[in-house]
Amino acid sequence: MKKIELEIVALSHSLAQTQNYAIVLGEQEGARRLPIVIGEFEAQAIAVAMEGMAPSRPMTHDLFKNALTGFNIEIKEVVINNLVDGIFYANLICILDGKQTEVDSRTSDALALAVRFGCPIYTFEFILEQAGIILEEETEKEVQRAKNRRTDRQPKTKTLDEQSVDELSKLLQNALESEDYEKAAKIRDELNKRNNS
Repeated sequence: MKKIELEIVALSHSLAQTQNYAIVLGEQEGARRLPIVIGEFEAQAIAVAMEGMAPSRPMTHDLFKNALTGFNIEIKEVVINNLVDGIFYANLICILDGKQTEVDSRTSDALALAVRFGCPIYTFEFILEQAGIILEEETEKEVQRAKNRRTDRQPKTKTLDEQSVDELSKLLQNALESEDYEKAAKIRDELNKRNNS
């Protein structure tokens, strides 16, 4: 079967399941998207790697990458190879001394490692046919409007750009201590923006 290369195009709260997140993979040579619901901790693990953040202590996926690298094992690619009853299955394609081995993995863990190793992500046509979607522009606008409505209902707090550097530094420290790496990345970006201006 021919493999189809995917890339991570979005990571956001799941609109359907409030406790979960959705990672959206997109075809590199097409318009289809593959949304996969993942848990909060898995989303954090992916977000930390995507943002290039370095936690004070290694997270589980960092530890696993360090162990593999220490034993000269490379993850060549990740393949999302099956979909059964709404659950995605994946394999890590690993290389050791020129020999290739497939390792069964939860899809969220495989994606967290793919980001850390910088390796490609693939799937097959039958999976995109079953679970792939094409987001039309209007659908994306509706999703954004729904997010805006939820935000408007929440009490107003100072936005990041309204806070001082000292306030941002404290917020960043609190976010890192509570392991809220998504929030920490936003705060870091705001601090970097101010330092570069």
